[in-house]
Amino acid sequence: MANVVVTGGAGFIGSNLVDKLIAQKHKVSIIDNLSTGHKKNINPFASFINVDVRNFPEILKSINNIDYIFHLAALPRIQRSILNPIETSEVNVQGTLNILEAARLKKTKKVIFASSSSVYGNQSYFPLTEDMTPQPLSPYSLQKLIGEKYCQLYSKLYNLETVCLRFFSVYGPRQNEKELYATVIAKFQYLKKRNKPLLITGNGEQTRDFTHVDDIVEACISVLNPTTQANGEVYNVCSSKSYSVNNLAKMMGGNAIFLPHKEGEIQNMVGDYGLLNKKTGWKPNHYLEDYLKVIYK
Repeated sequence: MANVVVTGGAGFIGSNLVDKLIAQKHKVSIIDNLSTGHKKNINPFASFINVDVRNFPEILKSINNIDYIFHLAALPRIQRSILNPIETSEVNVQGTLNILEAARLKKTKKVIFASSSSVYGNQSYFPLTEDMTPQPLSPYSLQKLIGEKYCQLYSKLYNLETVCLRFFSVYGPRQNEKELYATVIAKFQYLKKRNKPLLITGNGEQTRDFTHVDDIVEACISVLNPTTQANGEVYNVCSSKSYSVNNLAKMMGGNAIFLPHKEGEIQNMVGDYGLLNKKTGWKPNHYLEDYLKVIYK
């Protein structure tokens, strides 16, 4: 059993991770300011600390005798960052730095940082592998890349163990369908329930690697191994299966309306999880077709 902090533990991915950690008998504290998370997601067996990651003095007070920190707190989504680059940077960059510095000062064993596949930008060949040169197209993508670089720097300068996990398009239980910047699956589910046409940005031929939240959680836990040195290594967490948005709309059913292309959006995304599999044995166990069959049976 370990003492664990999950920042963003009231959010979609974070709350699923907290549930799994508690099921494994770890002692879990949640740090979340509920800006995008929800009280209903908070596991009653976790300690809840209502703190903003931008508040370093309070973060420092909140991290004591902690073995591992999963840093998932963020202001996500590409379009949000384009409209609000300063606010998202304060959370996604300064907030990450605050967590790393607190972890260093409080001698935390390891920090696992939730990065994003969006750091790749538009690449010329696929699947995407961790040795490719990132080409971020939005403030959010750049902010996540900066977070990775900070993790690597803290490992090098301060011997703080860090791991960076690049999450690909995550879906599953507790995804927020009503959020202004909801992911495409959540948005489609929201519209379909209300018998409204599905809204597709651009021509719909852009592809995504949809990854179930349960697989994301298992990947997070897989890098906890205390015997493995972690120096800011980066790993893809993905299904390695590609779907176009048009294909997704067809699978979900219903009419579609096409909207203008948005700046910062990546055209094609499909990852290779081989590096993480080699490191920990992790592989995805859930696929989009099965998920859609269950929710639309």
